[in-house]
Amino acid sequence: MNQLWLARLKAVRDARWFSNLTTAIIIFYASVLGFKTLEEAAQPYGNILYVLDWIVTVYFVVELGIKMAVEEKFSDFFKNKWNVFDFVIVAVTLIPLENSSFAAIARLMRVFRILRLFTARPELKAILDMLIKAIPSIVDIVILMFIIFYIYAIIGSFLFMDMPSGLWEDFLISMLTLFRILTFEDWTDVMYETMEVYPWSWVYYVSFIIIAAFVFFNLFVAVIIGEMQKLQNAQADEERHADHETLKELLVEVKELKQLLREKNT
Repeated sequence: MNQLWLARLKAVRDARWFSNLTTAIIIFYASVLGFKTLEEAAQPYGNILYVLDWIVTVYFVVELGIKMAVEEKFSDFFKNKWNVFDFVIVAVTLIPLENSSFAAIARLMRVFRILRLFTARPELKAILDMLIKAIPSIVDIVILMFIIFYIYAIIGSFLFMDMPSGLWEDFLISMLTLFRILTFEDWTDVMYETMEVYPWSWVYYVSFIIIAAFVFFNLFVAVIIGEMQKLQNAQADEERHADHETLKELLVEVKELKQLLREKNT
């Protein structure tokens, strides 16, 4: 009987409808949290929102309990980093802080339940894993980008320090100005101001945009696409391996059938 229930719970855990239900509840809960911020509109529905909050809490606890119950060993549940992530979020939001001096923190913690959307969707988990693996390459690009910013900030502060706008007053302000240029926020106004004094200064801005905006942006895209390609290749290898194992099992069964037929014939 226990094995039967265990098999059923595993089927529920792995079912697509269960993942979709969790996703729908998280999105619904996010909508409820957003509605709560409209204090005047939400005030008449305070009791209903409170009940909905507890219904969602109970669902999350039941979902977590199902995932724990189907593991062969209880400790196996915590070997998966995403399970630990789910457990921490659910456990923290169960701490009774509503009527204490930490009530604001308790309300803030409930917002983090929305992050469970990452673990409810296998596709989102795959994307996050891919982004995490891309972090070392992204860090290298950011370091190189900072060097470019540093050089251009020093040059800009040295050349355009006397501009009346004060956008190049010192090194730190120059860094902020370069970030503004990188985001294309009225960057032409900054350029035209310096061009009134230094007509050739457009070279400074155009070269910075080409290097920082176009080149580095494409580097980020290339890194992410590369990691995504690795993820797709790994999934394809897993599928091929699974197919190979299935074929081996079929071959073994065929050999056993042949052996049984020979024994009967003899």
